[in-house]
Parts: sequence; C-alpha cells; structure tokens
Amino acid sequence: MASQDWIDKDFYSILGVSKDASEADVKKAYRKLARQYHPDQNPGDAAAEQRFKDITEAHSVLSDPEERKQYDAIRAMGSGARFTAGGPGGAGGSANFEDIFGDIFGGGGGRRRTTFTTGGPGGGFGGGGGFEDLFTQFGGAGGGYGGYQAPPARGEDIRTETTIPFRSAVQGTTVRLRRGNGQETTVRVPKGVRDGQKLKLAGKGHSGPGGAGDLYVTVHVRPHPFFTRVEGTDDVEVTVPITFPEAALGATVEVPTLDGATVRLKVPAGTSSGRRFRVKGRGIETSRGTGNLIVTVEVHVPADLDESAQAAVRAYAEATAGQDPRASLREKARL
Repeated sequence: MASQDWIDKDFYSILGVSKDASEADVKKAYRKLARQYHPDQNPGDAAAEQRFKDITEAHSVLSDPEERKQYDAIRAMGSGARFTAGGPGGAGGSANFEDIFGDIFGGGGGRRRTTFTTGGPGGGFGGGGGFEDLFTQFGGAGGGYGGYQAPPARGEDIRTETTIPFRSAVQGTTVRLRRGNGQETTVRVPKGVRDGQKLKLAGKGHSGPGGAGDLYVTVHVRPHPFFTRVEGTDDVEVTVPITFPEAALGATVEVPTLDGATVRLKVPAGTSSGRRFRVKGRGIETSRGTGNLIVTVEVHVPADLDESAQAAVRAYAEATAGQDPRASLREKARL
C-alpha cells in the first residue's frame, strides 16, 4: 500500500481498537471480525467481502511492529500543519508562506517580511544568489544539504492475500498471484504455514529507480471439518466418539492422522467423556519440529435403542443404583 493511502485510512477504527492497543488486542479483534465477515460466511455479500479486505489490511499493518511504527508516523504527519500562500494567518488559521520563512530568518519574533528574488548577482537573501540558491543550501538541486545526495527511491511494496485449504497449509503448496499488469507471480507457501501468517518476497514489488519493492502475502487457511490447529502451536486437535462399553471397560480405537494413516489409541477403562490424550509427534511438521495430536474422546449415546438394548441399560442402572456422580456437587458449590 502506498503511504499516501495510509493517511486516509484509520486502521485502529477498522479493527475497533485504541491506538495503544497491544499486539494481543489487535490479534483478538482481527480474529473476531474476520470470522464475522469472512466471505465463506457471507456468500454473495459484496459489502462483507470489502469489510473483510479492510480488516485484513488493517491487521497486516498493525500486527507488524515496524509497519505499525511507520503507519503511526505517516498518519501523524498527515494530520500536521498545512501551508498556504494566502494572506496573514492563511486558510483556517494555518501559517502562510511568509510566516514560515519569517520564523526561520526573521529572528523568531513578529511578522517580519523577508523578500527573495530570482534575479542576478546582488539580489536575494544576504546579497548572494537568488531564490534557487536558498533552496540549494537547504536540500535542493546542486548537492543537497551539507553535500548530501538522497538515494533514488525504491519501488513501492505490494500487499495482497490468498486463501488455501487446510491440508495445503499442512503439506505446503505454491500459489499463483496475478498482478495488475497481467503478470503472474508464483509464491511458495512453506508447509506448516499458519492462518494469518505473512510471507515476504523480496524484490517482487513495484519497480523504482532504486530497485524494486517487496511483495507481502497474507495467507488465510480454510477450516477443516475434522482437524483443528491449536492456536499458537503446531499441535492438532481432533474429537473422536467412543461407545459407552469402550469408555467403561476400556478399548483400543483407531484415530485418523494428518498423513492419511491412522494411529491406535488405548482408552483406559473408566474413561469419562471429554478426556484428552496426547499422541506425540503426529501433529503439524514445520522447520521448527513436529507438533502433537491431541485427541478428545466423547462418549456416544445412541438416539434409538431396541428392546434388548434398553433392557441391558436398565439392568446396568439397577446394578449401579448406589453410585451418584453428582453427590459432591452441592458441597463443592458451597466453597
């Protein structure tokens, strides 16, 4: 995004956070709004799609400490003083052209008028050169201030986004992005990329006299119907249903893994619904290592039981009539 665009966009308001919001606050606000306005949740809603793009753009800048610092500085400059060539006071109370140079060369007091000419020798400031000479001394043509020559400007950076399936994020993939000029750029997405992660391609931005800018791609990952990545880790969560006999008597069940295979999980006798198990090293693989597979078991209760099954349940109820799993609740509630 061009810096000029930053002046006109209030990313803090877009995310609904204050200017001193922490990184955690920015991330929390982004996740909430992204879920609400994601195109998958609002098919055909152009307003929601634009809102999602604005939210993503705001998060990509405010979540990056360096870019956030630049954004704050640019916004601060954009709201600063305006200079006019009008009469005293200028438009809206702004300083006029004569006031500015009066402050610099007029001793800092009053409204002393300083006259500049563009004529030959003897004219202009201090009996020296003309108006052009003055700006030469203060960074204009002819070497700049103190002989400093500003380096040629780099081309502007490009920021865009892409959405990939969950499995592509796990295994790694490549995506093709079409630029405004019709050219395509291939982006390699590393395996284990996280939702909202930003990839940088150096020198793939707009060209400029001082070299090309960079390309930043924010990656969004579609949810999976079975696997869920544990936020901030490389672990993966799954929920597996088990029968009451398996929970009560113990069993070994097969659980699907990310690589398409299965792993055998031993469920101890007396396992309650909601118990979690960890299968080491069967999560998401990245350059940092491999996460774990976190399995939560839920006891499945059949909606319909035939007569023989109902009789068996009644027999079990009679056999365990003396057991009350809620016996201690009232005492705990008093604490």
